[in-house]
Amino acid sequence: MARSESRNDAPPKPSPERTRAPRRGLLTPLVLIVATIALVLVAQQALHGLPGWLNPFGTETKDRSGPVLLKSIRDLHRYEAASGSFQVIVDLEKDAKFLPGSLRGKRTLFVGNGTVDAYVDFSKLGSGAVKVNEDRTSATITLPRAQLEKTNLDPKTSYVYATERGLIDRFGDFFSSNPNNQQQLYVLASQKIQTAAEQSGLKERADANTKSMLENMLKALGFKTVTVQQPNTQ
Repeated sequence: MARSESRNDAPPKPSPERTRAPRRGLLTPLVLIVATIALVLVAQQALHGLPGWLNPFGTETKDRSGPVLLKSIRDLHRYEAASGSFQVIVDLEKDAKFLPGSLRGKRTLFVGNGTVDAYVDFSKLGSGAVKVNEDRTSATITLPRAQLEKTNLDPKTSYVYATERGLIDRFGDFFSSNPNNQQQLYVLASQKIQTAAEQSGLKERADANTKSMLENMLKALGFKTVTVQQPNTQ
């Protein structure tokens, strides 16, 4: 009798169905979420070709910008003598010191297109910069050296060509967007184009064009001899 009682008092073993129940309970919502996302993506692609008013996933762009504010006006006394067009590919990479690039890191290729203008500022003509003889047949002009405008980066033709992101960066970009990332690319592209313009001979071309323009203009006014001088230093 004692042996039979000990067997009856032993706790029952859990059935396989009870142990698997929690896994099924977690798996079912996950499958439903994945299926819902897949269904939405398929529906969005299928309705992509429909007109906007028939497509529930279609987007509408509205311009809610305010009026333009005029901040200042300044008079210019300069001659735009030359202009250069430039293109640069910015390869910007950000990595973590102790994490692989596949986990944490970002690399962006940005194509920047812009122009740089070279000009001669006539407002910097000093006293005695223009000398004319008594019979007005000879003129001597001392001009300042040409200068470069700041880079004018074209937003229509400048774009991000490719982006590689680690897993953590992909997850972070999904929940937030940082406009400073684009701004940094534009700033770097402008700086590189400006440096290239300084070394391109654009200012020398502007000096030569300004000299030729003044010589032709003054000779058309009756001057037989026209001399245009420029200082050796910038």
